[in-house]
Amino acid sequence: MPKEGIFARVVHPGTLKAGDLLEYHPRTLKIRIITLSDRAYQQLYEDLSGPKIRQLAEDFMLALGQPCEIENVLIPDDPQRLHDLLQHSKDELIDVVITTGGTGIGPRDFTPDVVQPILDKEIPGIMDAVRMKFGASKPAALISRSTAGIMGKTLIFTFPGSVRAAGEYFGEIKLTLMHLIYMLHGLYIH
Repeated sequence: MPKEGIFARVVHPGTLKAGDLLEYHPRTLKIRIITLSDRAYQQLYEDLSGPKIRQLAEDFMLALGQPCEIENVLIPDDPQRLHDLLQHSKDELIDVVITTGGTGIGPRDFTPDVVQPILDKEIPGIMDAVRMKFGASKPAALISRSTAGIMGKTLIFTFPGSVRAAGEYFGEIKLTLMHLIYMLHGLYIH
């Protein structure tokens, strides 16, 4: 198996010959970051975890040379609003949705409860690994009910609402993120 070059899907069959000019036009990935926080939405404090995830995602994609469009959305702790925004993300063919906030056990923590029923496939190993890795030194990390999965062609990851957790979780999901995107779009080469 070659270790370099560009793997691609043939969209229009034809014949290529030596000397033909080929142009590579990478697809721009669409990423939506959703922060759930009544207080940040009411501007009682600044959302820090959403912008942190955005910066991490931008740095990661830039290092790969992967074009991306990233949108941050701030909503109150409202299950219906989250559900509708996730459905719109699926309909708009957003590649990756990352939520931040609402993964704990408090009375306003509902993010996994909204996300899990609309997933076509759950990917439990990713978040289990994150909880185990960081829970070994910080047992409170084990309380997170974060989840990951796919809805249509959209990957969804739910993160806790802290800046520290944003860095920890993104650091782990980036290890498999592009592989997941390739598999989801049928570009995985065995």
